[in-house]
Amino acid sequence: MSSLYGIREYSRIAEIRGPLLIVEGVRKVSYDEIVEVELSDGSRRRGRVLDISNNIAVVQVFEGTTGITTTGTKVRFLGRALELPVSEDMLGRIFNGLGELIDGGPEIVAGEKYDINGSPINPAIRAYPEDFIQTGISAIDGMNTLVRGQKLPIFSGSGLPHNRLAVQIARQASVKGQNEEFAVIFAAIGIKYDDYIFFKKFFEETGALNRVAMFVNLADEPAMIRLVTPRVALTLAEYLAYEVGMHILVILTDMTNYAEALREISSAREEVPGRQGYPGYMYSDLASIYERAGRVHGKEGSITQIPILTMPNDDITHPIPDLTGYITEGQIVLSRDLYNKGIYPPINVLMSLSRLMKEGIGKGKTREDHSQVSDQLYAAYSRGVELRSLAAVIGEESLNVNDRKFLRFADLFEKKFLKQGIRENRDVETTLDIAWELFAELPEEELTNIKEETIKRYHPKHRADI
Repeated sequence: MSSLYGIREYSRIAEIRGPLLIVEGVRKVSYDEIVEVELSDGSRRRGRVLDISNNIAVVQVFEGTTGITTTGTKVRFLGRALELPVSEDMLGRIFNGLGELIDGGPEIVAGEKYDINGSPINPAIRAYPEDFIQTGISAIDGMNTLVRGQKLPIFSGSGLPHNRLAVQIARQASVKGQNEEFAVIFAAIGIKYDDYIFFKKFFEETGALNRVAMFVNLADEPAMIRLVTPRVALTLAEYLAYEVGMHILVILTDMTNYAEALREISSAREEVPGRQGYPGYMYSDLASIYERAGRVHGKEGSITQIPILTMPNDDITHPIPDLTGYITEGQIVLSRDLYNKGIYPPINVLMSLSRLMKEGIGKGKTREDHSQVSDQLYAAYSRGVELRSLAAVIGEESLNVNDRKFLRFADLFEKKFLKQGIRENRDVETTLDIAWELFAELPEEELTNIKEETIKRYHPKHRADI
């Protein structure tokens, strides 16, 4: 063992286990410390300390352990955690999962380095999220409103268009009443190369790339890097939000790939598995990512987070969406049935929820009728969906006149309110006006969730009489 300026070097490798190195005889080594591994041929790889016990360190190697032997390999502990050099110039650029440039452009001169694990925010200085974010998507703006500083995940399924929805939100998101657009931090975790090209081309073609920083971890890269990618992305987000004062939208896709990597590393460590083989600490690990969203008193900027995860077998009770739902403030759920009908975005509003919606809507924020319109849309569409099941059994002709109107309302709701183009950006007033056009299909006495004075002001029938 040798030591120089805080760097400790060891060569006693007891075992190689998957992506892990077991190093013996270590001293003064810290959890999460960065490690440099030098192979016998002189090539070098990086890793970090995952566990320490009885002078034994477990090291995760970012690039994998293929080609590493227990003899002739040197392990250097660098005395610091993984850090990311940060700069405003990182917007418009593309990085790998470790924060290294991969777009072929000029190097970025960064003045500061930040620990990728972030700094805990004192709950006492957190500001409550309440500023309405207009995504231009009716199903979200009208019924599952996103507010600045919120964390609102998208629950999807394999083959559903969550990628298209993600880039549409990234391109269109803005704070109503302010001209400033969101800067977007886009972290792609364990995605296919085709998906990476899709994201890149979409941002380039729409002109949004100059306000997007992309961190890309591909599916063929080591699982270890998937655990680092969202933390690297959030480090830049925190710098831009709290030091520069920008509004940041962070999109993390796909968090299911992150959780699978977490399970793979846990298995290599031979830990006792929890539900479906995932580690018992997956809740706290996910929370360490999701809780890095929010607003802070005295700071102009904010971080709004949209994690995207594909539910295995479309099972919303699977551990990944289940734990995510406990940590975040609602969820947007995509429906395979709606997708099969050709409806984009196929958002199942009856299973979706934004717990902070009431804080971001109403007079002075969106429109005074917003809350009542949303409640009535839920009630009417829910009744229409129930009547579909009934009509499938007894036949539509057996329903009374009012029930057939609700049945028609459900169809129109999906075709006119939910369905829109990937480049269609609706303001919230347009979304609410579409809802009122749908309400005109129902008898006024059935609009039980809307006050009479609101009906007289916004109902198309009464507006036509004015």
